[in-house]
Formats: sequence, C-alpha cells, structure tokens
Amino acid sequence: MKTNTLDFDAQALREKILDLAMHGKLVPQDPNDEPASVLLEKIKAEKEQLIKEKKIKKSKPLAPITDDEKPFDIPDSWEWVRLGDVGLLKNGKTPKKEDISSDNIYPYFKVKDMNNNNLYMENVKNWVGEKYSRQVMPKNTIIFPKNGGAILTAKKRILSQDSLVDLNTGGLIPYNDLNHKFIFYLFLSLDIKDFVKGSAVPTINSKKLKETLVPLPPLEEQSRIAAKIAQLFALLRKVESSTQQYAKLQTLLKSKVLDLAMRGKLVEQDPHDEPASVLLEKIKAEKRKMIKEKEIKKSKPLPPITDEEKPFDIPDSWEWVRLGNIAKRITDGTHNPPPNSHEGKQVISAINIKKGKIDFSLSNRFVSEDQFLKEDKRTNIRKGDVLLTIVGSLGNAAVVDTDKLFTAQRSVAVISSNILSKFLYYVLISAMFKTQIFANAKGTTQKGIYLSKLINLKLPLPPLAEQNRIVDKIDNLFIY
Repeated sequence: MKTNTLDFDAQALREKILDLAMHGKLVPQDPNDEPASVLLEKIKAEKEQLIKEKKIKKSKPLAPITDDEKPFDIPDSWEWVRLGDVGLLKNGKTPKKEDISSDNIYPYFKVKDMNNNNLYMENVKNWVGEKYSRQVMPKNTIIFPKNGGAILTAKKRILSQDSLVDLNTGGLIPYNDLNHKFIFYLFLSLDIKDFVKGSAVPTINSKKLKETLVPLPPLEEQSRIAAKIAQLFALLRKVESSTQQYAKLQTLLKSKVLDLAMRGKLVEQDPHDEPASVLLEKIKAEKRKMIKEKEIKKSKPLPPITDEEKPFDIPDSWEWVRLGNIAKRITDGTHNPPPNSHEGKQVISAINIKKGKIDFSLSNRFVSEDQFLKEDKRTNIRKGDVLLTIVGSLGNAAVVDTDKLFTAQRSVAVISSNILSKFLYYVLISAMFKTQIFANAKGTTQKGIYLSKLINLKLPLPPLAEQNRIVDKIDNLFIY
C-alpha cells in the first residue's frame, strides 16, 4: 500500500489556461469568422444608440492604443482594446435597511454573498424594490469586490438576473454584441490587485481598470474560447475533488496504520526479542549514570501507570511507559526570544515543523554566536533528537536529521530519548498520543501543553528490535 501524495496546483493550471486563451492559443482560429474590427464597429454603434436613448452618458473617448503598449502578439483577426471598450464599469449602491424585504422584485447582493464558489449569483437572500431600478445592474453583469480587504480575494461572479449590489461591489456590464461568458474569463485573467489604490482601505482604481489593454477575438471565437475554458475548468474541479478525497483517504489510512503499530498489530512479535522490561532497566541505568556524571539533573519519579489508565491492550513483551520514562531529557525552547541578530545560529518555532520535517526556510530569526551558546545550554538540539510542537499548532513532530546547530523558541519541545528516534516520532504523531496532548492542553487564544504534563503522557513501548521492524514497515507504507 503506497500512499503517494498527489501534488496538484489547480489554480496555476487555471491561470495557464486563461493565459493561452488570451494569447489566441487555446482554440484554433477560423478564417470564416467575422474579424474583431467589424465587431468593434457594432459595439460603437450600440454605444451611440444607448447614448441617444439616454441609457448611458457620453464619456470622454479612451486614448488610442500604440504599438508600444501591446504586451504580446495576438492573431490577425483579433484586436487590442481597452476594457472600457467592451463594457461599462458601474458602482454598486447600498440600500436602506427598511427597503430590504423578501417580497420585492430585484435581488440584492453584498460582497460576502460572493463567498460561495458558484459562477452565477443565484442564492438570493435579500430583495429590493422599484425604488432602486436605476442602480440595478443587468443580467450577465460581472461583479467583483471594489472596496476593502475583499478585493484581495480577487472574486468575480456573474449576475443571473437583474440585481442590485452593495457599494463595496463593482460591476462590468458587457455590451450586447459580445459573449458575456468570454468577457467574464477575460476579466478573470486580469490580476485585480494591479488596480488597487490605497493601503489602509484598499479600493479599485476604476480609471486605471477602464484603460487597461485586453485582447478581443471575433464573436464566434469568443464562444469557442468560453466553451473550451468552461470544459477545462470543469475537468479541473473533478480532479480537485478526487485529489481532496484521496488526501482524506490517505490521512485515514495513515492513522489506521499508526493505530495498528501502537497496538502491536502491524508486525509480528519475535519471542527471541529482548523484552521492553529489560530495555527499561537499561534506560534507568543509563539515566543514573548521566545523573552521576552531572549530564542531567535528578528528577522526581513519575507515578506508575495503573490498569485504568491503559487505553488498550498491548503484547506481553511490551510495556506501558510515560514519556519521561524513556527520555534522557525533555525541554522546550527559550521563553524570552532574544532580538533577531539576522545572522549567527537560527532560531526555529512551531511554524518550522511541517509534515515530519524541519523547514528552516519558514522563518528568518537568528541569534548571535554568543547568545546561541547561552540558549544551547537549555535546548541542546542535536541530531537524533525529536522535536514536538507544544504551543499553538499542537502535535507536529520531526526527527532532527542534520548536524546543523540551531535553537528553538518555547513552542517547540526537544526530546532526547533512549529509544529509536523514528519510532518515537511515529508515537508522537499517532492519534493515541495526540489525543492526550489535546486533552492536557491549556489556554484560550492559543493552546499549549506544559512540560510537566507532557512528560506524564503514556505510550506503548515495544522491544528495541521490534521498534526497528515497526519503523521499517511504516516507512514502506508511508512516503512523506
């Protein structure tokens, strides 16, 4: 049973599909298509008619496009235009509370209503009446967050019917001569963050957005492109769903394997193995020697484990022990991190321990060489030690597999044990052990477990030879 991880960046693939589409490389061109230049004349006529009917105001002409502005080549039948040439940008309007009711005629959407992943805005919760008819945006308008932090989510949706949207929402209303689905994908291909102004309260720079260059294909090709993108995006959603299901199954299988391992049911017991009781006596003897040589301090004996405390049965050659029974030393990192020296030895925290590894790239805190010597007296992290996150993100573990010298903050516990490091690692990430961590964690805003509690947590201890067999078996089943 191999449990390979499916690495799948759906968003990167979507962006690549849109990029190919906007370069005219997603579907073939058809020489029989009416060119985009003719389509632009029709749009021009449509705008003049709308102005004549006083449905829109006459606006200042957009600046002509120079060759230097064009970012890339497009097919001969296409045209470079400005976004304001393909649709009208309109601001939303927030209605009065007393004007919102369930028996009105126009749906009313807020920015937060865009949080679902549906392409069309169809789940209507609020309605407004004829009073807001002038502010209503027509069916097929592309809406997007216009003010506030929601801009950075880059959400874009399509109205499925004439609707009112709130003041923090903007709309791009495509002209009737265009395929609104293509215009949606065209707009989706733009990075909305490029049009943000302000920092405290970001807002969309409508003028800049209106003037940005976009490629315009013939109408028939717009339809082909929109259909192809919809088809490919649907396939991506299926793969995403399958990947998520696979990941859940993978997690379940790993949890089951670890559970079997902790119960002594993953590999067969060998009657020739030296039992764990003998291993415990050797551990005690080594700790007495270390105390005598003043390598570690003598600690208060841990209470024996009662039968009521044991969560399940284990093989006769195994022993139930407390974490402190098999550890030479358990400590945590510094509680008062010194100022970042930006050079010297690195200081890690819980964020650096991910997926069974220590990722040094996830933080950039360092201490000077002199300060490290002081911190190292406490943490003394060395190759073969096991690290465990004990504050905030609880229960992540990693075996130190490097000779690199570094230290840690309080969110990381350092366990130097007398048993096989990789076996201890698998114990620490098992559901049996994590359940104990969470049950003993304290805190409101940020959970943490004290070392005094950690050393008392229980674990099943197999003979040393069986620890090796268990680790080999799990390693063959897992690929981290």
